[in-house]
Amino acid sequence: MYLILLLLFFAASHSSFGSADSANVYEDFARCFTNETSISHKELSGVVLSRSSVSFTTVLRAYIRNARFNTSSTPKPSVIIVPRVDSHVQAAVICAKKLNLQLKIRSGGHDYDGLSYVSAVTFLVLDLSNFRNITVDLNDDGGSAWVQTGATLGELFYRIWEKSEVHAFPAGLCPTVGVGGHVSGGGYGHMIRKFGLTIDHVVDATIVDANGRILNRKTMGEDLFWAIRGGGGGSFGVVLGFKVKLVEVPKTVTVFRVDKSVDQNALDMVHKWQFVAPRTDPGLFMRVLISSVTRNKTQTVNAKLRALFLGNANDVVSMLAKEFPELGLRKEDCKEMTWIQSLLWWMNHVDVDKVKPEILLEREPDSAKFLKRKSDYVEKEMTKPELNRLFKILATLNRTGLVLNPYGGNLNATATNETAFPHRHKLYKIQHSVTWTDAGPEAERLYIGNVRTTYRIMTPFVSKNPRSSYLNYRDIDIGVNDHGTDSYRKGEIYGRKYFGENFDRLVRVKTAVDPDNFFRNEQSIPTLPPKRRSTMSPL
Repeated sequence: MYLILLLLFFAASHSSFGSADSANVYEDFARCFTNETSISHKELSGVVLSRSSVSFTTVLRAYIRNARFNTSSTPKPSVIIVPRVDSHVQAAVICAKKLNLQLKIRSGGHDYDGLSYVSAVTFLVLDLSNFRNITVDLNDDGGSAWVQTGATLGELFYRIWEKSEVHAFPAGLCPTVGVGGHVSGGGYGHMIRKFGLTIDHVVDATIVDANGRILNRKTMGEDLFWAIRGGGGGSFGVVLGFKVKLVEVPKTVTVFRVDKSVDQNALDMVHKWQFVAPRTDPGLFMRVLISSVTRNKTQTVNAKLRALFLGNANDVVSMLAKEFPELGLRKEDCKEMTWIQSLLWWMNHVDVDKVKPEILLEREPDSAKFLKRKSDYVEKEMTKPELNRLFKILATLNRTGLVLNPYGGNLNATATNETAFPHRHKLYKIQHSVTWTDAGPEAERLYIGNVRTTYRIMTPFVSKNPRSSYLNYRDIDIGVNDHGTDSYRKGEIYGRKYFGENFDRLVRVKTAVDPDNFFRNEQSIPTLPPKRRSTMSPL
């Protein structure tokens, strides 16, 4: 509600702002950018876009992934910068800072509440979609890759597959997600229990800091390198690229799905899942989706289990017959395939033999649905009566569901403070999810109300003090309490939920590397108040 009111409040001012004032911002920025880069006027027109540019709307809409923020009343940037080389990024930072303009950094645009391309003040968008180079080296200590942050996960997966069918990278399952936000926020995928998070495999990075300098791991120092692995890159600078270590996977993996309705003992399956999925073989990842469905004009609930096993079908069927008989898994429910094919299967391509991996390269620009997401962490299994109550309420909430992602396995092998991501020892994570297609404020109120309902009823069963949330499921509902002008107090509310005890170190790093808080958004890491900086321990 906070962001909706904020956007509505500023919509009128931005619509009137869009002519003369926006042109003035563009002229000032373009003049500075030209001075910093010695770019020609012809080149400038393709890199620095004003609102009157013929490509402005196309570029802006290309990576808006939530249709809620793709309307005529949504605040628009005064300028979009589409850099082609590192020096363009440096100039964008230097000039935005000189002109005291907010700079929004966008890689894939999948931040759920649009914070990379929406603001309530005059702002610029730095669109990194051209930064998509990927270099895979299988001879580098078992395999590594340098990947620019504007590349998509699908592109990274494809470039690895081009070189090897038994190398992979543990990252998300949506191929259009940008590497920059996904990795810096502590991304995960269907190999999380075997190989941990994306950040557990990052060994170097390059970043443009608030002074426009390009730094690598050695020159940025270990504290900043720690912060951009799980603390989100956008609070500290513009991450240009990551060097990641690859992992080895079997030539044959197994996938399977089991769908159960309430009449088919879905409740029993989900209840037992809590005890098995976080504790079973680390090579097995079983995700459950609980959602409302309409059957015979009656609203009810289905539970859908989707799984990857890093091994063959016989082994996983035998293992789950002992550990999870309620699932009723049979050999015929399983499909054996390569790792790259498993990604296509998770994209809902049923017959993966008929789909080419090149589909991973498709960016699907200007494609968005209306959505709202929230997140939770569970530390203790819910009882059957508690789950039954959840099922009954879900049955009344159209298009609404919960996605349960198991933790455990080798995710726990890394200490909670080794990276900025703090939630490693939780039992499982919940994504509260609602997606709809009909536009308008009435639909938005209804469906966002639905997902807030599931969030509310789960309060007794999830983590407490604080109620933890996942940074990459950005949720502007968090931290909207009014603390006047105290930005640190506001930041501490959402900061503790996202980062737990790691928040304090993130604040110290932020204050040291960006004391003027240039890199900021509605949920960025705050700086320490000036009166507290003198007591800040050195990094």
